[in-house]
Amino acid sequence: MTNTPDPQPRRSLITGLRNNFIAGLVVIAPIGLTLWLIWTVVGWVDSFVWPFVPNAYQPEELINRLMGNASPADENWITVNVRGIGVIIFLIFTMLVGWMAKGLIGRSFLRWGEGLVSRMPVVRSIYNGVKQIAETIFAQTETSFDKACLIEYPRKGIWAIGFISTSTKGELVEKVDVGPMTSVFVPTTPNPTSGFLLFFPTADIIELDMSVEDAAKLVISAGLVYPGEKDTDMPPALDELAEKIKGGKTGDI
Repeated sequence: MTNTPDPQPRRSLITGLRNNFIAGLVVIAPIGLTLWLIWTVVGWVDSFVWPFVPNAYQPEELINRLMGNASPADENWITVNVRGIGVIIFLIFTMLVGWMAKGLIGRSFLRWGEGLVSRMPVVRSIYNGVKQIAETIFAQTETSFDKACLIEYPRKGIWAIGFISTSTKGELVEKVDVGPMTSVFVPTTPNPTSGFLLFFPTADIIELDMSVEDAAKLVISAGLVYPGEKDTDMPPALDELAEKIKGGKTGDI
């Protein structure tokens, strides 16, 4: 009677190798994909920028000129593929255009150009759409709630916590003759991802001394966590949620 070798050690070895491979893939894949994406985007920007740069100022021409090589037919000619310089040129050019656009001459030229584009039916639609997308993505102003407040809502005698957004402007104030008005966001409890945008007479709003973050924690906890109380720390997830509300980013929650 012959003894059959136990296949268990072999299966354990294969399982261990497979687990190690998967663990290594989890580490390498994001890094490799990120590097590949950066390399590809840099190459794409370079390929877009370099055609606008005169040949005399191309890196390959400059290096060979310094080395004393006359033409590509020279056997000592050095072929150079420098990635990233096109990106630097693009960034410098973009900052220069932005600096000029903020000046009086730049603004006047921009208004003239937009007026010209607005008279072109198809180009106008494309330009306005791209401009709105660019302004939305690259907007430099960071919106956030100014202060926490108390308002009588949904009726007199019942108070709710709200977050002051901005001063109400335009037609909303002109149509309602009650004096200055303020836009207030009133979140729902305990889910602050939804809420109501209300326009209140500024005189009817009571500003609170507590921070917007503390007021957000009070709303999220359904009144269980009050500012200043000890041993009432919020869980990390709720702290992060309060920070998003503080920054006016309820749509990101």
